[in-house]
Amino acid sequence: MSATDKPLLEVSDLVVDYGTRRKPVRVLHEVSLTVNAGECLGLVGESGSGKSTLGKAVLGLVPVAGGRISFDGRDITHAKRRERRELAADIQVVFQDPYGSLDPLMTVGDILAEPLATAGTGRREAKAAVAEMLDRVELPSHVLDRYPSEFSGGQRQRIAIARALVRRPKLIICDEPVSALDLTTQATILDLLIELQRDTGVSYLFVSHDLGVVRRVCHRVAVMYRGNLVETGDGEQVTRAPEHPYSTRLLMASPVADPVGQAERRRAWLELRQEQAAV
Repeated sequence: MSATDKPLLEVSDLVVDYGTRRKPVRVLHEVSLTVNAGECLGLVGESGSGKSTLGKAVLGLVPVAGGRISFDGRDITHAKRRERRELAADIQVVFQDPYGSLDPLMTVGDILAEPLATAGTGRREAKAAVAEMLDRVELPSHVLDRYPSEFSGGQRQRIAIARALVRRPKLIICDEPVSALDLTTQATILDLLIELQRDTGVSYLFVSHDLGVVRRVCHRVAVMYRGNLVETGDGEQVTRAPEHPYSTRLLMASPVADPVGQAERRRAWLELRQEQAAV
């Protein structure tokens, strides 16, 4: 990115509160990050760290109490419903549970065509776009008349990815997109996401609790802890030699194939946890 280019997504001092106005609970504490065009930024943290909340704030699914969210140079912090519908052409999402995110009463063809019909795309053009997306996610054309319940978890996630891509967005928010899948299927879906980004130039905000997963797919990684951004840097550096103690704890929690190495990592994780609890 040149010095004159601006990030595709820029989050500045973002604050999100849950609860009531009289008793608010702060979930995000002045969080700032950027996602550049064609980049994958991993957002990592344990459950409750605020990473999914940040993604929802970008999507307009939770109210923002402070700060600013800018997309493609446009302030979308408090975008109204009509603006959000317009933004759907450029910002899409892939959720953790592919079955829960797909309407079980709709066929695959209808699921993929619906975003295009909403945008006013003609039937012939929509049919061609759907066929192209199925090819991109390596699903055969005969699946168009089938329902989500007829597919495996990995196949359903491919359908969800195709739906997110069908309007050719600039940014996809991936909220734990492989955590519900077995390891072999995880690897296949991650390879697919990498290939699609290379071919289309789409950007990803990739939300995950797994450093091993983000190491494979993300260019940069941002680590969240209790609603705060504690470390941001190159993907390899943060996922292999992190600087912040919490990031190190996440690394120690990641399993390794070697039983001896796993036992040593477990001991190191417990020691680090005790040290942080004593502070």
